[in-house]
Amino acid sequence: MDYEEAKIPLGRVTIIEDRCKGCAFCVEYCPNDVLELSKNFNKKGYHPPYVQKPEGCVNCGFCEVICPEFAIYVEESDQ
Repeated sequence: MDYEEAKIPLGRVTIIEDRCKGCAFCVEYCPNDVLELSKNFNKKGYHPPYVQKPEGCVNCGFCEVICPEFAIYVEESDQ
């Protein structure tokens, strides 16, 4: 397969804000800095992440795997 033919997979991040405990593991381990902690609070009183660069998500799943609360997941995107 040639480099020109390779398609970079894109992902769509979904965050379940009220499950989040604000540990920021997803923010720290995202290789493309897609996520950032919000200034808003969730129902538990934590700052959940939000997607700051949706176009940067390559569907690697690091955020999903590292989240201890299962508060984030990634799906393949068509874009």
